[in-house]
Parts: sequence; C-alpha cells; structure tokens
Amino acid sequence: MEIFTIVIIALALVVLVIFLYYVPFLLWVSAQVSGVRISLVQLFLMRIRKVPPHKIVDCMIEAHKAGLKDVTRDGLEAHYLAGGHIERVVHALVSANKAKIALPFEDATAIDLAGRDVFEAVQMSVNPCVIDTPPVAAVAKDGIQLIAKARVTVRANIAHLVGGAGEDTILARVGEGIVSSIGSAASHKDVLENPDSISKLVLAKGLDAGTAFQILSIDIADIDVGKNIGAQLQMDQSNADKNIAQAKAEERRAMAVALEQEMKAKEQEMRAYVVQSEAEVPKAMAEAFRNGNLGIMDYYRMKNIEADTNMREAIANPQPKSGKK
Repeated sequence: MEIFTIVIIALALVVLVIFLYYVPFLLWVSAQVSGVRISLVQLFLMRIRKVPPHKIVDCMIEAHKAGLKDVTRDGLEAHYLAGGHIERVVHALVSANKAKIALPFEDATAIDLAGRDVFEAVQMSVNPCVIDTPPVAAVAKDGIQLIAKARVTVRANIAHLVGGAGEDTILARVGEGIVSSIGSAASHKDVLENPDSISKLVLAKGLDAGTAFQILSIDIADIDVGKNIGAQLQMDQSNADKNIAQAKAEERRAMAVALEQEMKAKEQEMRAYVVQSEAEVPKAMAEAFRNGNLGIMDYYRMKNIEADTNMREAIANPQPKSGKK
C-alpha cells in the first residue's frame, strides 16, 4: 500500500512538473502582476512552437513598463523565430524612447536581422564615437610629402543602418579627402599653417552620404613632413636621362669601332691587292720581252722614270737624320 502511494505521488509530481513546463503558471502570474495581458493558452502554444515563454514575457514586461505600444507578442515571436535577438531589440527601443529618437519596432527588427547591433547603434546615436584614421600620406604641389592623422567624430544614422556603408567606407572617404585637399595646396607650408583647411574641405564633400553614420566633425590630430617627393622624382629623371645618354654614347662608340675595323679591313684588302698587282708586273714585263713588245731601251726609260719618282718623293718627304752622340 505504501509503495502504491509513493508511485502515485511520484506520478503526480511528474505530471505537475510537465504541466508547469508547458503551462508556466508562475510566469503568467508575473505577467499579470506587471500589467501584461497574456493568457495561459498563449504560453502553452509558445512551448509548442518552441518559443521560450520567459523571454517573450520578460521583453513584453520591459516594453510595457517603458510605455512602448508597438511591441506585441506576435511581433516578438516572429522576430525570435526569424533568428533575431528580441532582448537586444527591446533594449534598443527603450533607449531610443528615452533619448527621444524615433525608432519603430519594424525598423529595429530589420536592423537586428541585417546583422548590426541595434542597441549599440542607438547608444552611438546618443553618444557619438571617435574614429582615428591611419596615417594618410599626400604630396602638395611643391613636391613635399605630408603625413596626416585625423579624428572623425561620427554618430549613427538610424535611418540608414540597413543598407548603409560601415566605418571602413568612412575611413576610406576621409583619407581620399585628405589626399585631395593636400594635393590641391600650392605649398606644404600653407597646410602646416592652416590644418583646419583640410577639415573644411573634407567636410564640404559630404562624405557620409550613403553610409550608416553622420559625420559631425573631422579634426586633424597630427601632420608630419615626409620626403621631398619632387626632388626625388627629379633625381630619378636625371638618372634615367643619364643612363639614356650613356647608352647612346656607347652605341655611337660601338659604331665608330665597327667602322674603324671595317676601314682597316678594306685597307688590308687594298694592300693585298696592290702587292698581288706588283707581283704580276715582272711577269708582264717578261712576257712583253718574249713577245717583242718591250725593248731594252724602253726598260731603261721606265727605270729612269721610277728612279726619278723615288727621288722626288724623297725630296718631298725628307726623313730626319738621327744625331750622333
């Protein structure tokens, strides 16, 4: 009999635990006390739909206490089933309501489903944050390089959080604006004297268009003087011109050497031809003697003419005599 009683009590406890799990009565009492109207049937159906009732009820209590009228049970359930963070969304809605920022429930859930932290975005909209840009190098018109660092104060733009560009786009646009403003300066001294001119030019470009932020201010934190890019470019151009001139001179020298070698080859060829021709003269004279075309007197006359020619050449080109020691 006692065993049967124990079994009955155990079964009753199991049934009670299962009943309280699927029908969270205490949670329903907490909601009723807080002023949230929700039925036990709806809490039971949440268990069937695999939606945690305590999260939904806690969010509804928080929204009700903050005076949010557009936060409903169906909306919270739908956002949870879609993979959203209902606690973060409700926290963001409460913060936006206290800060007098218009943020509808649909926009908050869309921002959350887009992958952005909607609560952090609301906090950034209330308290602007500062983004430090990496060092940006630019060259003024006088050829001097300047390295600038800027601090960008931004505020989250709630209306453009969905589909708007992030911090990387802001940094890229600010860097581009700094390069453009420094590059348009006539001298690097003008930039060093008035660094706020960079901020004014960059802000006038409307760099926050299409982004999830609103740029409040751009402050130049530091400017350093870098290399003399203009002088370096001139040196590089001079070295290039020198190399070109040296290459052309080497080409002309090689052509001159080749021409000299060609002339020497022609001279040697001519000398060989003359020697060969002179070697043929005795043969021709001997042949003339045999054929009777050349007489002895003709031969002597030719020798006299040759001797006379040698004498005239010696007179025309006298060779200096070496002195005796």
